[in-house]
Amino acid sequence: MVRSASDDPGLIMTRTPLRVSLAGGGTDLAQFYEREPGAVFSTAINKYIYVTVKRHGTVFNESIRVNYSKSETVQQIDEIKNDIARECLRFLEIEPPIYVSTVADLPASTGLGGSSSFAVGLLNALHAFRGERVSAGQLAEEASYIEIEVLKQPIGKQDQYAAAFGGLNFFSFERDGVVKVEPQRLNNGTLRALFQSVIMFWTGHQRDSSSALVEQKANTPAKMDSLLRMREHAVQLKKMTSDGSFDVESIGKVIDDGWHLKRSLSSGISTGRIDEWYRRAMEAGAEGGKLCGAGGGGFLLFIVKSERQAAVCEALQELKRVPVAPEAQGSQMCSPFVHS
Repeated sequence: MVRSASDDPGLIMTRTPLRVSLAGGGTDLAQFYEREPGAVFSTAINKYIYVTVKRHGTVFNESIRVNYSKSETVQQIDEIKNDIARECLRFLEIEPPIYVSTVADLPASTGLGGSSSFAVGLLNALHAFRGERVSAGQLAEEASYIEIEVLKQPIGKQDQYAAAFGGLNFFSFERDGVVKVEPQRLNNGTLRALFQSVIMFWTGHQRDSSSALVEQKANTPAKMDSLLRMREHAVQLKKMTSDGSFDVESIGKVIDDGWHLKRSLSSGISTGRIDEWYRRAMEAGAEGGKLCGAGGGGFLLFIVKSERQAAVCEALQELKRVPVAPEAQGSQMCSPFVHS
């Protein structure tokens, strides 16, 4: 179905969560899971990307306006410089005039899956613009296709699925590219206890993940042993949180082990400054931690017992702490606005 310029569904807005990958990152790359099944333990968080879509007014000089950190005004979809916006509009055959705007709770390129959340949220909004409701699985697969197949981004599939489904999940990546989603429904306050032990700090550095990921992909055959151990970490976290064996020390150790393995996958994952912050946090009492995302900047996450959190914050006082909580929902429609 292609909407013509005469159709006007009103203003459509979606809210799509960002994510924190706790274990298994890198095994969602095709270079790994086509040889060995991958596994990621991941949670959506209460930080979001909001996408607005509406029919653009015909009195404007341009046919298409796209607002993000920049503002683009063009006449044809092919002229849009924002890769994800351009390809989502092209994929769903949206005809101008069209207005797209996005705003986020946190900066882009910070290791929380923001580009994939934008892709999922925009596709969700554009499907609604076309009068369609689609499943979380379809949104995740369409976003993966656009980012990986069309745009040739050196990424895996975990971010698209985390954004589309929300919640705490164990994702399995099969050799044929099929992704299995296992929602982790925790009892006895386990999820609350997990997030009460999480401290996240903003390093102040945005980074382009492409170079680190390109190197990581190239290194995958030589790093299979490390990646297999990282996959096992995801399995361990699933077991710990599901059978009640969860405690701060054990989960911290798993995440710490995963961080040291991750650092070995690519030269661009860590820096001297990041290593220093990590060392200071561990000496102050953190049980373990990691840099979120592909590396080089973004957010540092630590697992810390409640009685040691003040000391860890003091040790990293130059960094801004960002409180986070779990988000159970994936990409959602916000309250609709319609023309009267």
